[in-house]
Amino acid sequence: MTRTAYDLAEEVLRLARGAGLTIVTAESCTGGLVAGALTEVPGSSAAVDRGFVTYSNAAKTAMLGVPEEMLDRYGAVSEQVARAMAEGALGASGAGLSVAITGVAGPGGGTETKPVGLVHFAAARVDRPTLHRERRFGDLGRSEVRRQSVLTALELLMEAAGAEGVA
Repeated sequence: MTRTAYDLAEEVLRLARGAGLTIVTAESCTGGLVAGALTEVPGSSAAVDRGFVTYSNAAKTAMLGVPEEMLDRYGAVSEQVARAMAEGALGASGAGLSVAITGVAGPGGGTETKPVGLVHFAAARVDRPTLHRERRFGDLGRSEVRRQSVLTALELLMEAAGAEGVA
């Protein structure tokens, strides 16, 4: 059975509340959809602190502290930037748990090394190592890449919040 974004969001919120954590999102290609999925659940205000939509490189730098040099060297769609976004979101918010998403949703913008459907995810939790996932969804269409990205981000949040056997 495939779990829906709502089901995953409910579980993330339950785990976060149980661990005494608040959540912050740092989103690029999903444009706030992860924050939207979390806040769709009644009572989410007990665990959701805020969300950053940092679509441009300038926003990633200004709001999350992602170094310009990192963006120049690795590009916005990279493990390094996803990790910096997740860690920067924690620092900018005071939350205890974050998730970051940066990718190429399409239909354009892909390259040979960074094709449409490539998305990097990171989840940071205070006093724990930052987690990273790379997914290559393929050119499924913009909406489907974004939908799959939301599900993956919620699964990674579950793992970072303490769920075993996720992602």
